Amino acid sequence: MREAKIIAVQKRKFRVTTSSKHNYPVWPNILERNFSISRPNAVWVSDITYIWTFEGWLYLAAVLDLFSRGVVGLAMDKTIADTLVTQAMKQAIIRRNPDKGLILHSDRGSQYAGNDFKALLSDHKFIGSMSRKGDCWDNAVAESFIHTLKVELIHWMKFRTRDEAKRKIFEYVEMYYNTKRAHSTLGYLSPFEFEKRSLQTL
Repeated sequence: MREAKIIAVQKRKFRVTTSSKHNYPVWPNILERNFSISRPNAVWVSDITYIWTFEGWLYLAAVLDLFSRGVVGLAMDKTIADTLVTQAMKQAIIRRNPDKGLILHSDRGSQYAGNDFKALLSDHKFIGSMSRKGDCWDNAVAESFIHTLKVELIHWMKFRTRDEAKRKIFEYVEMYYNTKRAHSTLGYLSPFEFEKRSLQTL
């Protein structure tokens, strides 16, 4: 590697984002790892991650449509308050206007199990689903997006400010990941191109 001038991507220090140690009731795992969905806006998945900047941590919540793997909701803030996931979910709702009965799957973190997020889903007649305790594979698609974001962008960048990180992440998601990045599970189409072609076929 040294002779070929190849540098390995180093893992950053771990920081806990969600905690299942809370007293909120949790939803059962309705999704049951069924990641093959036949239409858009039927099942969404969500997860939280963190990004280091020279100003301190920036937290990110993403909502993905399981049909196309596209990011339909994105929120970033300097704190990991419950409002982070509700902001991402509200953005996705405004953007996609899904029908009642949509399933939203997440981990058991307090942000998702809290009263505000549950009320948001209840108001729109959505159905909550949560991973089993300590089982990241139950939310593998959302976890995969977070991994891709970090490997392809975040681990290569040094962000001076949170605003700089927000801008770069937004550009990556909206100008590359959703519209250009090929996915093997989508026949090597981007999420939005896959969705567009599927809707034309339907």
